[in-house]
Amino acid sequence: MATGYLGIIALAERLHRRAMDIVEAELVRLGVGDLNATQAMILLQIGAEQMSVGELTLRGCYQGSNVHYSLSKLVEGGYVLQERSARDRRVVKVSATDKGRRLAADLEHLYAAVEADVIDLGMDPALMERCEAGLTRLERLTGICLAQGARRNQPAASANVIPIRTDMQVA
Repeated sequence: MATGYLGIIALAERLHRRAMDIVEAELVRLGVGDLNATQAMILLQIGAEQMSVGELTLRGCYQGSNVHYSLSKLVEGGYVLQERSARDRRVVKVSATDKGRRLAADLEHLYAAVEADVIDLGMDPALMERCEAGLTRLERLTGICLAQGARRNQPAASANVIPIRTDMQVA
């Protein structure tokens, strides 16, 4: 079993899969047969906001082509509206319809109930907050690693690679 950074990634993937299973079960319970869990999670990300497809892609862990396919299914099912930005016709804005906001609210209630259940089963709320803070920091730090393009304590592949600074303060 992987440990350290790889273990965290593996655990995050398993937790995400479990979350998708929970959403899928809720969709079945609600009788929503025209959406899958990924599409429902995209709808949850949109919520009551209007955002561009690019913003939506950045907020969730979705690939661009998957987002476009899922959005077309959400539009087809009457959950989401799409419109081109008046200022920049290349930008597509999305927002939930009343039907979509109702389902998103149902999913928000579901996740609140799941959180209450795991706390009832012994999960410490303070630990959940620390886990979220730690994962947020890890995401930020790995973003810095990606942006700097080099591995710590490894020789640079070329003279153009900038080494990672170890003296940076990241909250």
